[in-house]
Amino acid sequence: MRQDGRVTDRDAVSAGPAGLFDLASMRKQYRADGLLEDELAATPVEQFAAWFRQAATEGGLFEPNAVVVSTADAEGRPSSRTVLLKHFDEQGFVFYTNYDSRKGRDLDANPHVSLLFPWHPMARQVIVTGVARRTGRDETAAYFRTRPHGSQLGAWASVQSSVVAGREALDSAYAELAARYPEGEQVPVPPHWGGFRVVPRTVEFWQGRENRLHDRLRYVAESDGEWRVERLSP
Repeated sequence: MRQDGRVTDRDAVSAGPAGLFDLASMRKQYRADGLLEDELAATPVEQFAAWFRQAATEGGLFEPNAVVVSTADAEGRPSSRTVLLKHFDEQGFVFYTNYDSRKGRDLDANPHVSLLFPWHPMARQVIVTGVARRTGRDETAAYFRTRPHGSQLGAWASVQSSVVAGREALDSAYAELAARYPEGEQVPVPPHWGGFRVVPRTVEFWQGRENRLHDRLRYVAESDGEWRVERLSP
Protein backbone atom coordinates (compact mmCIF):
# COMPACT_ATOMS: atom_id res chain seq x y z
CA MET A 1 0.00 0.00 0.00
CA ARG A 2 1.21 3.51 -0.77
CA GLN A 3 2.12 5.94 2.00
CA ASP A 4 -0.96 8.00 1.12
CA GLY A 5 -3.14 4.98 1.88
CA ARG A 6 -4.17 4.19 -1.68
CA VAL A 7 -4.27 0.52 -2.67
CA THR A 8 -1.82 -0.38 -5.46
CA ASP A 9 -2.32 -3.05 -8.14
CA ARG A 10 0.24 -5.26 -6.34
CA ASP A 11 -1.76 -5.00 -3.10
CA ALA A 12 -4.94 -5.87 -5.00
CA VAL A 13 -3.39 -9.06 -6.33
CA SER A 14 -2.11 -10.28 -2.95
CA ALA A 15 -5.25 -9.22 -1.06
CA GLY A 16 -7.62 -11.39 -3.07
CA PRO A 17 -8.78 -14.82 -1.87
CA ALA A 18 -6.58 -17.75 -2.95
CA GLY A 19 -4.34 -15.42 -4.94
CA LEU A 20 -7.18 -14.07 -7.09
CA PHE A 21 -7.30 -10.46 -8.22
CA ASP A 22 -9.25 -8.06 -6.03
CA LEU A 23 -10.60 -6.18 -9.03
CA ALA A 24 -12.71 -3.81 -6.94
CA SER A 25 -9.53 -2.41 -5.38
CA MET A 26 -7.56 -1.95 -8.61
CA ARG A 27 -7.53 1.69 -9.64
CA LYS A 28 -5.22 4.52 -10.66
CA GLN A 29 -5.33 8.19 -9.76
CA TYR A 30 -5.17 10.22 -12.95
CA ARG A 31 -3.29 13.43 -13.65
CA ALA A 32 -4.31 16.82 -12.39
CA ASP A 33 -3.81 18.73 -15.64
CA GLY A 34 -6.58 18.35 -18.17
CA LEU A 35 -7.93 19.44 -21.55
CA LEU A 36 -9.75 22.71 -22.10
CA GLU A 37 -11.76 23.91 -25.07
CA ASP A 38 -9.43 26.81 -25.86
CA GLU A 39 -6.51 24.38 -26.13
CA LEU A 40 -8.05 22.42 -29.00
CA ALA A 41 -6.94 22.65 -32.62
CA ALA A 42 -9.35 23.84 -35.30
CA THR A 43 -10.06 20.33 -36.60
CA PRO A 44 -10.05 16.91 -34.95
CA VAL A 45 -7.35 15.66 -37.32
CA GLU A 46 -5.04 18.48 -36.26
CA GLN A 47 -5.75 17.69 -32.61
CA PHE A 48 -5.22 13.97 -33.25
CA ALA A 49 -1.88 14.71 -34.93
CA ALA A 50 -0.72 16.65 -31.88
CA TRP A 51 -1.75 13.90 -29.45
CA PHE A 52 -0.39 11.16 -31.70
CA ARG A 53 2.98 12.90 -31.87
CA GLN A 54 3.11 12.91 -28.07
CA ALA A 55 1.98 9.28 -27.87
CA ALA A 56 4.65 8.18 -30.34
CA THR A 57 7.51 10.14 -28.78
CA GLU A 58 6.67 10.51 -25.08
CA GLY A 59 3.94 8.03 -24.26
CA GLY A 60 5.96 4.88 -23.67
CA LEU A 61 3.54 2.95 -25.87
CA PHE A 62 4.56 -0.28 -27.60
CA GLU A 63 2.45 0.50 -30.68
CA PRO A 64 0.93 3.99 -30.54
CA ASN A 65 -0.86 3.37 -33.85
CA ALA A 66 -2.70 0.33 -32.47
CA VAL A 67 -6.43 0.97 -32.64
CA VAL A 68 -9.46 -1.06 -31.58
CA VAL A 69 -11.90 -1.33 -34.49
CA SER A 70 -15.50 -2.11 -33.51
CA THR A 71 -18.02 -3.19 -36.11
CA ALA A 72 -21.48 -4.73 -36.19
CA ASP A 73 -22.95 -7.09 -38.74
CA ALA A 74 -26.25 -6.65 -40.57
CA GLU A 75 -28.10 -8.05 -37.51
CA GLY A 76 -26.37 -5.65 -35.14
CA ARG A 77 -24.06 -8.24 -33.52
CA PRO A 78 -20.88 -6.40 -32.47
CA SER A 79 -17.24 -7.47 -32.61
CA SER A 80 -13.93 -5.75 -31.88
CA ARG A 81 -10.30 -6.33 -32.73
CA THR A 82 -7.01 -4.42 -32.72
CA VAL A 83 -5.40 -3.32 -36.00
CA LEU A 84 -2.70 -0.80 -36.90
CA LEU A 85 -3.52 2.65 -38.23
CA LYS A 86 -1.50 3.24 -41.39
CA HIS A 87 -2.50 6.73 -42.47
CA PHE A 88 -4.61 9.67 -41.38
CA ASP A 89 -5.42 13.05 -42.87
CA GLU A 90 -8.43 15.33 -43.22
CA GLN A 91 -10.10 12.65 -45.37
CA GLY A 92 -10.08 10.05 -42.60
CA PHE A 93 -8.27 7.23 -40.80
CA VAL A 94 -6.95 4.28 -42.85
CA PHE A 95 -6.23 0.67 -41.91
CA TYR A 96 -5.71 -2.44 -44.05
CA THR A 97 -7.18 -5.91 -43.78
CA ASN A 98 -8.49 -8.99 -45.56
CA TYR A 99 -11.85 -7.99 -47.06
CA ASP A 100 -13.14 -11.54 -46.44
CA SER A 101 -12.43 -11.29 -42.69
CA ARG A 102 -15.22 -10.78 -40.19
CA LYS A 103 -14.59 -7.04 -39.99
CA GLY A 104 -14.47 -6.83 -43.78
CA ARG A 105 -17.81 -8.61 -44.10
CA ASP A 106 -19.29 -6.51 -41.30
CA LEU A 107 -18.25 -3.24 -42.95
CA ASP A 108 -19.61 -4.31 -46.33
CA ALA A 109 -22.99 -4.93 -44.70
CA ASN A 110 -22.89 -2.07 -42.18
CA PRO A 111 -20.26 0.63 -42.78
CA HIS A 112 -20.75 2.35 -39.41
CA VAL A 113 -17.65 1.86 -37.30
CA SER A 114 -15.92 2.99 -34.11
CA LEU A 115 -12.18 3.40 -33.58
CA LEU A 116 -10.59 3.54 -30.12
CA PHE A 117 -6.99 4.56 -29.47
CA PRO A 118 -6.28 3.36 -25.89
CA TRP A 119 -3.26 5.38 -24.79
CA HIS A 120 -3.44 4.20 -21.17
CA PRO A 121 0.08 5.21 -20.03
CA MET A 122 -0.86 8.81 -20.87
CA ALA A 123 -4.37 8.53 -19.38
CA ARG A 124 -5.75 9.39 -22.80
CA GLN A 125 -8.18 7.90 -25.27
CA VAL A 126 -9.37 9.02 -28.69
CA ILE A 127 -12.72 7.65 -29.91
CA VAL A 128 -13.72 8.07 -33.55
CA THR A 129 -17.12 7.21 -34.99
CA GLY A 130 -17.84 7.35 -38.68
CA VAL A 131 -18.41 5.46 -41.90
CA ALA A 132 -15.85 3.15 -43.52
CA ARG A 133 -15.28 2.96 -47.26
CA ARG A 134 -12.77 0.83 -49.18
CA THR A 135 -9.66 2.58 -50.42
CA GLY A 136 -8.90 2.58 -54.15
CA ARG A 137 -6.77 -0.23 -55.57
CA ASP A 138 -3.95 2.15 -56.49
CA GLU A 139 -3.76 3.39 -52.90
CA THR A 140 -3.90 -0.17 -51.62
CA ALA A 141 -1.12 -1.30 -53.99
CA ALA A 142 1.10 1.64 -53.02
CA TYR A 143 0.86 0.70 -49.34
CA PHE A 144 1.23 -3.04 -50.02
CA ARG A 145 4.58 -2.37 -51.70
CA THR A 146 5.89 -0.81 -48.48
CA ARG A 147 5.17 -3.93 -46.40
CA PRO A 148 7.97 -6.36 -45.53
CA HIS A 149 8.20 -9.34 -47.88
CA GLY A 150 6.99 -11.72 -45.19
CA SER A 151 3.94 -9.58 -44.45
CA GLN A 152 3.07 -9.53 -48.15
CA LEU A 153 3.17 -13.34 -48.20
CA GLY A 154 1.14 -13.45 -45.00
CA ALA A 155 -1.67 -11.51 -46.68
CA TRP A 156 -1.97 -14.40 -49.15
CA ALA A 157 -1.37 -17.25 -46.66
CA SER A 158 -4.07 -16.28 -44.17
CA VAL A 159 -7.73 -16.78 -44.99
CA GLN A 160 -8.51 -14.39 -42.16
CA SER A 161 -11.24 -15.29 -39.64
CA SER A 162 -11.76 -18.75 -41.16
CA VAL A 163 -11.30 -21.97 -39.17
CA VAL A 164 -8.00 -23.77 -39.89
CA ALA A 165 -7.02 -27.35 -39.09
CA GLY A 166 -3.97 -26.26 -37.13
CA ARG A 167 -0.83 -24.13 -37.10
CA GLU A 168 0.82 -26.56 -39.50
CA ALA A 169 -1.68 -25.72 -42.24
CA LEU A 170 -0.90 -22.02 -41.94
CA ASP A 171 2.86 -22.57 -41.91
CA SER A 172 2.58 -24.88 -44.90
CA ALA A 173 0.62 -22.30 -46.91
CA TYR A 174 3.23 -19.69 -46.09
CA ALA A 175 6.11 -22.00 -47.07
CA GLU A 176 4.52 -22.68 -50.46
CA LEU A 177 4.16 -18.95 -51.09
CA ALA A 178 7.73 -18.27 -49.97
CA ALA A 179 8.95 -20.84 -52.52
CA ARG A 180 6.81 -19.28 -55.26
CA TYR A 181 7.81 -15.69 -54.43
CA PRO A 182 11.33 -15.70 -52.97
CA GLU A 183 12.83 -12.60 -51.38
CA GLY A 184 13.37 -9.92 -54.00
CA GLU A 185 10.54 -11.09 -56.27
CA GLN A 186 7.45 -8.93 -56.46
CA VAL A 187 4.41 -10.32 -54.66
CA PRO A 188 1.10 -9.41 -56.34
CA VAL A 189 -1.49 -7.57 -54.27
CA PRO A 190 -4.21 -10.00 -53.17
CA PRO A 191 -7.59 -9.06 -54.70
CA HIS A 192 -9.26 -9.83 -51.36
CA TRP A 193 -6.99 -7.51 -49.37
CA GLY A 194 -7.04 -3.72 -49.05
CA GLY A 195 -7.76 -0.66 -47.01
CA PHE A 196 -10.70 0.97 -45.29
CA ARG A 197 -10.87 4.71 -44.78
CA VAL A 198 -13.00 5.79 -41.83
CA VAL A 199 -14.52 9.19 -42.52
CA PRO A 200 -15.15 10.67 -39.05
CA ARG A 201 -18.51 11.96 -37.91
CA THR A 202 -17.40 12.48 -34.31
CA VAL A 203 -13.97 12.45 -32.65
CA GLU A 204 -13.76 12.45 -28.85
CA PHE A 205 -10.60 13.33 -26.93
CA TRP A 206 -10.63 11.84 -23.44
CA GLN A 207 -8.17 12.99 -20.79
CA GLY A 208 -8.12 11.25 -17.41
CA ARG A 209 -8.49 13.60 -14.43
CA GLU A 210 -8.49 13.30 -10.67
CA ASN A 211 -11.54 11.87 -8.85
CA ARG A 212 -12.87 10.40 -12.13
CA LEU A 213 -13.91 13.86 -13.31
CA HIS A 214 -12.35 13.30 -16.71
CA ASP A 215 -12.24 15.82 -19.56
CA ARG A 216 -14.20 14.65 -22.61
CA LEU A 217 -14.25 17.01 -25.58
CA ARG A 218 -15.95 15.83 -28.76
CA TYR A 219 -15.78 17.26 -32.27
CA VAL A 220 -19.04 16.78 -34.22
CA ALA A 221 -19.18 17.19 -38.00
CA GLU A 222 -21.69 19.77 -39.22
CA SER A 223 -23.52 19.67 -42.56
CA ASP A 224 -21.53 22.68 -43.82
CA GLY A 225 -18.20 20.91 -43.30
CA GLU A 226 -17.36 22.75 -40.09
CA TRP A 227 -16.80 21.13 -36.69
CA ARG A 228 -18.70 21.78 -33.48
CA VAL A 229 -17.03 21.04 -30.13
CA GLU A 230 -19.04 19.87 -27.16
CA ARG A 231 -18.05 18.83 -23.64
CA LEU A 232 -19.40 15.52 -22.34
CA SER A 233 -19.96 14.71 -18.71
CA PRO A 234 -17.55 12.08 -17.40
